Amino acid sequence: MGTNTSRSTRRRPPEVTLQHRVIHGYRRAYRAAGDPGLCSGGELSDPSRPVLLMLHGIGDSSESWLGVMEALAEGHAVVAPDLLGHGESDKPRADYSAAAFANGMRDLVEVLGLGAVTVVGHSLGGGVAAQFAYQYPERVERLVLVAPGGVDRDVSPVLRIATVPFSELTVPLLHTPPGRFAVRIGTTLLKAIGHDLAVDADDLRRVLEGLPEDGAFDAFTRTLRAVVDWRGQVVTMRDRVYLAATVPMAVMWGSRDGVIPVAHAARLAEACPHAEMHIYEGAGHFPHHSDPERFVQEVRAFICATEPARWDPELFGDYLRTGQVRPAGEVRPAGRATATG
Repeated sequence: MGTNTSRSTRRRPPEVTLQHRVIHGYRRAYRAAGDPGLCSGGELSDPSRPVLLMLHGIGDSSESWLGVMEALAEGHAVVAPDLLGHGESDKPRADYSAAAFANGMRDLVEVLGLGAVTVVGHSLGGGVAAQFAYQYPERVERLVLVAPGGVDRDVSPVLRIATVPFSELTVPLLHTPPGRFAVRIGTTLLKAIGHDLAVDADDLRRVLEGLPEDGAFDAFTRTLRAVVDWRGQVVTMRDRVYLAATVPMAVMWGSRDGVIPVAHAARLAEACPHAEMHIYEGAGHFPHHSDPERFVQEVRAFICATEPARWDPELFGDYLRTGQVRPAGEVRPAGRATATG
């Protein structure tokens, strides 16, 4: 009897649903959990409910977050969009720069009535999250950057090669039997020599094999060339990240990231001394896949322990004019929430 009662009263995990909205004539797909309004294709039901906006990496989709969305939706509304040109979203001939993605996220946040959000961004999504905080600081309560792009120039040679002229002519071959075989052989060799890219072999193969479909590779190429060239990453957040000095920030990185080196975490820590750093030993470019339980716990703890940022246009202007944050004591820094009661 006791066992049956326990099962009948156990809370069901929040449902994750795939929704679509048309914005500026383009279909934008997003996955939602933790709020009945968002999950039924409407707006946020409770404006006071904390919201997580989760942004995936290049060539990927919101499916990347499925392993952690249900757990994070306990107590939060969670929205994970497919960036334009990715996943189930439209793939037009369009602007695929980080700034354009940030604009698209502002529009989606407005359409869904989300207000200010905690932005969680992985890889390209991390760079977009930082750009979003720069362009629309009044919309950002916290930042969680997961192996983010845009910290320094270093990036995998594979991505550099993919930016050279006519590289797009070779990738459609991935959907042929010889192409799939070559990818499998390549990942097997990476594992044999112990290369860091082998840690993420399954995820990288999944992303690569999905690129030639439905215009995805054209969007991928445009996106990649907007942020990377043969010398490495061409955009950086470090020259303006001081503007986020009052935004609570957590950074997660795998110690064996073969796409964006974990050394970037230390460089980001120098630029953002207030940021929390979490290194996942043995993990690659997808730490939220390698240890989803730890990832959920650390994101939850970070949110619970920090006060949401409050937009201060006067302070923002002061930072821009001086190019630096005010000395300690002249500004209330972002940080741990104060215990009450």
